[in-house]
Amino acid sequence: MGSVKGEIRALGLEFPARNDGKSGVIESARKVGDLIFVSSHGPQRPGGSMAYTGKLGKDIDIEQGYKAAELCALSCLGSVRTVVDSLDQVEIVTVRGFVNSASSDFFDQPKVMNGASELLLELFGERGRHVRTAIGTSVLPGNIPVEVQMAVRVFAE
Repeated sequence: MGSVKGEIRALGLEFPARNDGKSGVIESARKVGDLIFVSSHGPQRPGGSMAYTGKLGKDIDIEQGYKAAELCALSCLGSVRTVVDSLDQVEIVTVRGFVNSASSDFFDQPKVMNGASELLLELFGERGRHVRTAIGTSVLPGNIPVEVQMAVRVFAE
């Protein structure tokens, strides 16, 4: 397995526009000891706009939600890069996903969040294994379909 950055390129993916790690009154990523806590991120395109909006089970389907979750994870990793020099220095610890669900009988939040989890496993291999929560919610900011936050451990500097 090559570098994480190389794996991202090989998959034809790009990071969203790099930010300074701050967003208003919050930080997009903060290092505490050997952990980096990453704020929730939406499905951001490389240029900064959101790639998807809408509710799962109404406006977008599970496949689109899966792709949105991938973009969320990639955006989170972009914020991790504001704290460390290389993604090759980290392992994924936990991922929490919020899925904007159209109704109380939409139960496929885990299928949607597999987009983030499977991408992390593909990029990081064993270092991408993580614990995960997939939560259904009735609304998310900007009507985005998925929001993902994570924590990673820095194992080398």
